[in-house]
Parts: sequence; C-alpha cells; structure tokens
Amino acid sequence: MPLIRFDVVVSTILFHTIMSKKMKFSLITCAVMVALCTPVAALSAAENQAEKNQPISNEADNINKQQIKSLEQRLLAVETKINSSENEVVANNNRQAVMSQQGNNIFNPAISVIFDGVYASYNNHPEDYKLPGYALGGEAELSASGFSLGHSEIIMSSNVDDKFYGQLTLAIAEHDGETEIELEEAFFETLALGNGFTLRGGRFYSGIGYLNQQHQHAWDFYDAPLIYRGLFGNQYRDDGIRLSYIAATNLFLEVGAEAFSGSKYPAGGQHDDVGSWTSFVNLGGDVGVSHSWQAGLSYWQADDISREYGGHAHGGAVETPVFKGDTNTIGLNAIYKWAPNGNYREQNFKLQFEYFKREDEGDVVLENSNPLEASSLNGKQDGWYLQAIWQFAREWRVGARYDSLSSDNRGSDVAVLNEAGLVADGHMPTRSSVMAEWKASEFSRIRLQYNYDDSYQQSDQQLFLQYTMSLGAHGAHAF
Repeated sequence: MPLIRFDVVVSTILFHTIMSKKMKFSLITCAVMVALCTPVAALSAAENQAEKNQPISNEADNINKQQIKSLEQRLLAVETKINSSENEVVANNNRQAVMSQQGNNIFNPAISVIFDGVYASYNNHPEDYKLPGYALGGEAELSASGFSLGHSEIIMSSNVDDKFYGQLTLAIAEHDGETEIELEEAFFETLALGNGFTLRGGRFYSGIGYLNQQHQHAWDFYDAPLIYRGLFGNQYRDDGIRLSYIAATNLFLEVGAEAFSGSKYPAGGQHDDVGSWTSFVNLGGDVGVSHSWQAGLSYWQADDISREYGGHAHGGAVETPVFKGDTNTIGLNAIYKWAPNGNYREQNFKLQFEYFKREDEGDVVLENSNPLEASSLNGKQDGWYLQAIWQFAREWRVGARYDSLSSDNRGSDVAVLNEAGLVADGHMPTRSSVMAEWKASEFSRIRLQYNYDDSYQQSDQQLFLQYTMSLGAHGAHAF
C-alpha cells in the first residue's frame, strides 16, 4: 500500500474549500490553517523518511487514516466558523446600510431653536408708517418701539429615508402685543430623484428673487429691503410644489418652476386649481479661488386673485382695500463674493443687488365702505436695493444698504386709490442703512443698525439693537 501524503491531502482540501466558497479569509482564519498545516508538514516529512527505510505497517496505515479523519473534522469546524463569520458580516453591512439610508430618522430629527429679539427706537410713531405708491400687507408693519421679541424659530429636520428629506419650521413672533405661533414651513424634498432633478412639496418660501428664500435670521440687516416690504409683505411663501434642475456643467446652472395655491399674500383668495406660479433661473461660478458670483432671473404670476391690504378705521368701520385681478412680477438679482484664497472665516466681502417690477391689472374695492367704493387699477411698481457687507475680522462685520422705489398707479377713482395707499403724490421712497455686527461664534450675533428712512414724506431716523442666538443643529445657508 503506497504512502499517503498528508500535505497533499490537506492542501487539496484547503484549495477545494477556498475555491468552492470564494470567500475572503481573515487573519484568524489564516492562522488556523497554518496551525493545521504545521503537524501535517511534520507528518509528511516523517512519512517520506519512513518510505525510504521500511514499508508501512498496518498499524501505521490505521494511524494515517485516523489522522486524515481528524484533519477533515478540524477543517469542517474551521469552514463552519468561516461561514458563520461571513453571515454575521453580511448582516452587519445590511444594518449599516439601512441606518445610513434612514439617517437621523432612526433616532430623532435634528432640532434647532433660533432666539431673536430687538430694541427699536423711532423718531416717528411706527404705526404711522406708510410707503406711498404701495398698499402694504402681509408682515410689512414696523416692529414696536422698545424691547420686543423678534422672529424666533423652531426647526425640525431629518431624512425620512433614503429617498426623502423633511423639514418643519415654527415661527414665534409678536403682533399687536400678542405672541403668535405660526407654521412657517413644512415640506418634503427628494434626495435621489436623479439626473440633477429635485422635487419639493408642502409649504415653503418661493424661489423668486435671492433674499426671499432665506430665513430672517440669515439676513444681513434687521429689516427687509423696501421693495420686499412693498411687494411681498417682507417675504412670499405658499403651499405648493417645486421642480428644480441643476445641470452638470462647469458653471452653476439651476432652473426651476413652482406651482402654488395662490392663497398667501401677495396673491390671495381661494382657487380650485393652481393660484400662482413661479419660474426662475440662476447662473454662477468662481473666478480663481478668491472670487465667486451668481446672477438670477425670476418671474411670478397670479390670476384672478383677491389681495387684501391693511385696513383703515373710519367712524368705527374698518375699510379694507382689496385688489381683485391679475398680477405679475419680474425680478433680477446679482451677487458677488470675495474671500482671500477662499477662506471666508477670517475675511470676506459681499455685494448684493436686486430689482423687481410688478404690474397689476384689475380693480380696487374698499370693503365695508358705505356706499361701496371701487376703482379700476392699472398699476406699475418697481424698486431696487444695493448692499455691501465687509467682514474685516473673524468676529466683526459692517455693512451699508440703499433702497429706492417708484410707482405709477392709475385708475378711475383717484380717491379710492389714495385711500388704499397707491398714490405716491410724486414722492419716491428711499432709505439708507448702516450696521455693525459682532459674532462671538456662528451661533450668536449682536447687531446695531441705523436707518435714515425717507419712505414717506416725513423722514424718520430708526435705531435697532438686535440679538440672534442659535441652539442645536443648524444647516449651512445657501450661497
């Protein structure tokens, strides 16, 4: 009976195991195999020596068979352990993949709180404020004199799963001496629509203009530009849906369209279908490592709306001007940013410009007037602002802003238009602002701002001391 080569047998078994499983062995597995092969090599050497000296006896043959059986059993145990480890690795990878897809949602959503407060001082009474040629609505009123709660927010956000992201924003503010809580935003957004497309649905700020999409705590000045105050009541948001596309090009290119219910100011009224819609395009890029820019064009339209302005009391009855008709607004914006070698943390400069023009075609009705008063309206309103912000040290920023408005509103009854605030009487509202800001960190800010406000015929000097504090997780702001 020929000698049995144990090293050949073991090598054959190991090779067969490796090739059949096609698995990657760990260092521990390799160590076990080496340990198994060591006695085999020694036994094989002994057998070679025995082959040279004398025949194999029956007793040696039995020993060889027992050793082969023992080795086979040990290899089977190793194979079972490898299979068990491999299954555990696969299960662990699957768990990690699910956790990665669910993100924060598997635990708790990211929650942030923005505290905002202000001390305001005016030469004129803030309730006397008006903007000739513009009938004010929305949240266009000035903040109260003295100390008051500003625009605070509670924000909750999370990945719903690997396909969707969700965000909810509650706004806390004071109006007419009462604290109010309002659902500011509640929307979902796709994460994996693919090919550069993103879909957003719910209540959110419109993509019209540049500043409109930014929350108030991210503004560079305490108050909104005059053109935003006059056209949008500070900002425009509504319930609807947005589809946007970012092209895979060297320059940043974004195009988008929105469809809204049309129930929020500066639209208004009830609509069975789409009440208003928006389209926009943004283009931007870098010039070297220190310069960047962005320019945008947007258009908003709403038909058959019922826009309600602020009312005025006459003999106990509050007459509320309401515009009924069609409206459209076009906007242009341009932003330039500079940071030495792209390091925005130490120093940076931003120049920001926006222009809007609105056209209204319809009628103005003074509701609750007796007899009912009304006038046709062919309205044209436009305005712009330019602001510059310079961060000259890590914790300090200064800025300057200039606003200018004009209007040309015509109708069948000038007295009704004047009552609504749509007659400018030759006055062109302007305002100049300067501010200084100290930021101890990205989570806290104290700002001092001065306005010389020539919005209406009696010029006003305004002073604001504002604090803004951020608690919890908060995402990065847009360009």
